[in-house]
Amino acid sequence: MIAFDNSYARLPERFFTRQAPVPVAAPSLVALNHALAQELAIPPEALSAQVLAGNAVPEGAEPLAQAYSGHQFGNWAGQLGDGRAILLGEVVGARGRRDIVLKGAGRTPYSRGGDGRAWLGPVLREYVVSEAMAALGVPTTRALGAVLTGEQVMRERALPGAILARVAASHIRVGTFQHFAARGDGEALALLTDYTIARHYPDADGALGLLEAVMHAQADLVAKWLGLGFIHGVMNTDNMALSGETIDYGPCAFMDRFSPTKVFSSIDRMGRYAWNAQPAMAQWNLARLAEALLPLINPDEKAAIEAAQTVLASFDAAFEAARLRVFGAKIGLSQPRPEDSALIDGLLGRMASSGADFTLTFRALAQGKGAEHLSDSGAWQSWAPDWQARLARQAGNAQAIMNAANPAFIPRNHQIEAMIEAALAGNFAPFHRLNRVLAHPFDSQPDAADLALPPTAGEQVHQTFCGT
Repeated sequence: MIAFDNSYARLPERFFTRQAPVPVAAPSLVALNHALAQELAIPPEALSAQVLAGNAVPEGAEPLAQAYSGHQFGNWAGQLGDGRAILLGEVVGARGRRDIVLKGAGRTPYSRGGDGRAWLGPVLREYVVSEAMAALGVPTTRALGAVLTGEQVMRERALPGAILARVAASHIRVGTFQHFAARGDGEALALLTDYTIARHYPDADGALGLLEAVMHAQADLVAKWLGLGFIHGVMNTDNMALSGETIDYGPCAFMDRFSPTKVFSSIDRMGRYAWNAQPAMAQWNLARLAEALLPLINPDEKAAIEAAQTVLASFDAAFEAARLRVFGAKIGLSQPRPEDSALIDGLLGRMASSGADFTLTFRALAQGKGAEHLSDSGAWQSWAPDWQARLARQAGNAQAIMNAANPAFIPRNHQIEAMIEAALAGNFAPFHRLNRVLAHPFDSQPDAADLALPPTAGEQVHQTFCGT
C-alpha cells in the first residue's frame, strides 16, 4: 500500500485537471529503484508494472495533470501544462513530501495535439542521468521506476513506448506562477505563493522572501551544473522548479572536451542555453518569477519593482559564491577565497584552449597528472606553481577534497546512446551496468574503467534531442 497525502489536489481545481492515466496494452517492468522506494516508505510490491504504467491506480491516489504556462527560448508560449505527465499523488518519507508522477501516461487537456506518450530512449536517459545526478550530490528529480508499455509510439519511426515514474520535491515551476499572473488571477497567485512557501521555504517572509529563497537555490544548483560540465539544454521557465531541483532531462548532456560555449541541444540553434550561459538564463527566469510575484510583493508597483530588482541584482554575488565553493573544492581548496577565482579561471582557460576532457582533467589533479590532459605543457607549467603554492598555505587534505569533488564517472553521451541502442535491441544489461557504476561516481571501480573513458572520434555525440 502507498500512503498518499495529496496536498496539491486540495488546491482549487483551476490549478489542474483531474485526469487518470490512459491504460497501456502490456506493461512490463524495466527497472525499479528499490532504494528510493524504501526512502519513500513504499513497499516494492506496491510498485508493480501495472501501477507504474498507470493501468492500476493505487488506493489513495488522486491523479491529475498540472496547469502551467511559460517562456520557451525567450518567447512567451502561453498555456502549456502536463501534456504527457500525470501526478499520481504525494507521499511523505524520510526526506519529506514527494510527488510521484508518471511521465508518458497518455493525453491530457494540455497535450496540444501530442500523443501524451514517451518512447524508451528518453525514459532510459532520464532514469540514468537523474539517478547519476543524485549520486553526484546535485538536487534533482529521481527515477522510481520504468516500464515498457507493450505499445509503439510514432516519432520519425515506430519506437517502443515506455513510462517513467518520476519523484520530485514538487513540480511547481516558474511557469506555474506565470500561468496565474497571465490570467490576472491574484487569488490563485496568493494561494500558490503560500503553498510553495509552506512546502519548500517555511522560513521565507512572503512573496519577496520566496523570490530570494528560490534565487539562492537556483544559484547553488547552476553552480553545481557547471562544476560537472553539465548542460541542461532547455532552461525554459516551465523547466525551472521552485524547489531548486534539476527537472526535465530532455536534450541534456555532459561535456567531454571542455568548451565554455558548448551546446548539444538540436533546438538551441543560437546557444541560448550554452554551458556558460546558464547562470544568466537562471537569472532571466528568476526575473520572470519576480514579474509574476509583483502584486504580492507590494501593492505599490514601483516599490514592488524596486524590491524585486534588489533581490535579482544579488544573484550575481550568490552565484559567484556558489561557483567559488564548487570549483574551489575541485582544485582542492578547503576554504576558497574570492581571489582564488583567478586561479580557477586560469585553469579553465587552459582547458578550453587544449580541448581537455572536463571530467578527466579535474579527476587527474588529485594524482598530480593534470598536465597530461593539456595539449601544451607550457600551459600547465604556467599555472601549476601558483596552484601548488596556494595548496601549501592551507590546512586540510587537498587530495581528499579533490577526490570527493571530482567524479571518475559521469553519464557520458556516447555511453547513453549505446545503452539506448542496446535496449532497443532488447538488451538492458548496459542500462543496468551504467546505473550500478554511476551510483558510486567518486569511486575508482577498476572493473568499470571503460566507462570513465571519453568517446573516440567515431563515438562522439554532437547533438541531443528533446525526445518528445
